[in-house]
Amino acid sequence: MVRKARIRLTSTDYKKLEEVCEELKAIAQKTGVKMTGPIPLPTKRLRVPVLKSPCGEGTATWDRWEMRIHKRLIDIDAEERVMRRIMR
Repeated sequence: MVRKARIRLTSTDYKKLEEVCEELKAIAQKTGVKMTGPIPLPTKRLRVPVLKSPCGEGTATWDRWEMRIHKRLIDIDAEERVMRRIMR
């Protein structure tokens, strides 16, 4: 029975996340291992509203800062040579 490894990738920059997914896909194709994914998981949006005025007086104008956390899920057959290559 073949064991599976589940890899969860998270990043605030989705371009770098896609690059890592492509690297993992290339490793799986080169070694001939079965791989499913990358499965996009829901993006988490962290929002922080901040009052623009430093003293707190005046009209209530707000800056809204946002950070998005992108996630991907990859399942791959856990052969020893593949895992060593991924962890490098």
